[in-house]
Amino acid sequence: MRIGIVLYPTFGGSGVVATELGIALAEKGHEVHFITYDQPVRLGSARENIFYHEVQVSDYPLFKYAPYELVLTSKLVDVVKYNNLDLLHVHYAIPHASAAYMAREILKQQGVQIPFITTLHGTDITLVGRDKSFEPVITFAINNSDAVTAVSHSLKVDTLEYFDINRPIEVIHNFIDNERYAGLYDQALRDSYANKEEKIITHVSNFRPVKRIDDIVRAFAKVRARIPAKLLLVGDGPDRHKIQSLCTELNTCDSVIMLGKLKKPEQILAISDLYLQASEHESFGLSILEAMSCGVPAVATSVGGVPEVVEHGVSGLLSEVKDVDALADNVLKILNDDAVHEQYKKKALQRSAQFDISNILPQYEALYKSCVKSVV
Repeated sequence: MRIGIVLYPTFGGSGVVATELGIALAEKGHEVHFITYDQPVRLGSARENIFYHEVQVSDYPLFKYAPYELVLTSKLVDVVKYNNLDLLHVHYAIPHASAAYMAREILKQQGVQIPFITTLHGTDITLVGRDKSFEPVITFAINNSDAVTAVSHSLKVDTLEYFDINRPIEVIHNFIDNERYAGLYDQALRDSYANKEEKIITHVSNFRPVKRIDDIVRAFAKVRARIPAKLLLVGDGPDRHKIQSLCTELNTCDSVIMLGKLKKPEQILAISDLYLQASEHESFGLSILEAMSCGVPAVATSVGGVPEVVEHGVSGLLSEVKDVDALADNVLKILNDDAVHEQYKKKALQRSAQFDISNILPQYEALYKSCVKSVV
């Protein structure tokens, strides 16, 4: 099957999942065409059965803002026609699904039938979707997709609540390749950040307000008052300076290490003792799952799709948003007792296996076949 994948090529969860999905499809013999404005960060070097098509946006004197959606539409028409694609799989509702709709209709007039599948990832619904100026376009794009998937049951519920959707939404959870995270523990790397007595607590995100990293730092300060520990923050974003100021206020600068964006955050996750998340909303919690795949239990807020990933009291502990004391207490419940910690680590690894790509990929392949068959 020849598949076009439209995505944001960045460090965000939707881009990572879309890229990993394409790589897995190519390894199974499918021909995969990535269509976006830059090479996906997880793609790396050349791979068999994988092709990259760059959407080039030029500055036009007539337009105040570059018309990316229109350029993307034209690119989709071109790639579909000249590579004889069987279907398009677009990740994120706008502008990808709306561009795919326009491309499909243009191609239809040229005698080419091409279905497109829209995968909803989260902020396209919970953040962008709440902007009334985008609602009509998102509703239209979803309702006119040939198939729609959501990465969690929570996101499906949110979509049906925020939009007037008249078509089914299939839940296909996010996934990881567990083999990618096996055997990554590096003692020398761990020793470079913490001594033998210190526990390593890690958080990975884009440092946006919704992630509530200030709650993480405050909870860590309470934990450090009880046990020796280091906090490793992976990522960057608008709240970075706020967090640096908070560390100064709480006198934790010597124990909070900001590592910036990393192409391979799993190297840090693998040397961690616990993953900490305090988000106001998470449609799935991919970073949590990545940590669990390294055998690292999670302490997080019970929001969105997180409870679908973390089994409370088994592979991690969950608490309410903004409850810093509960976050700190849950961290200590796991890290204060080595036997308890080992049990949580074991269960986290077992839980992550349920989201292995070998279990999720067949669901997408079945959906692809159904969509292609419907237009033949």
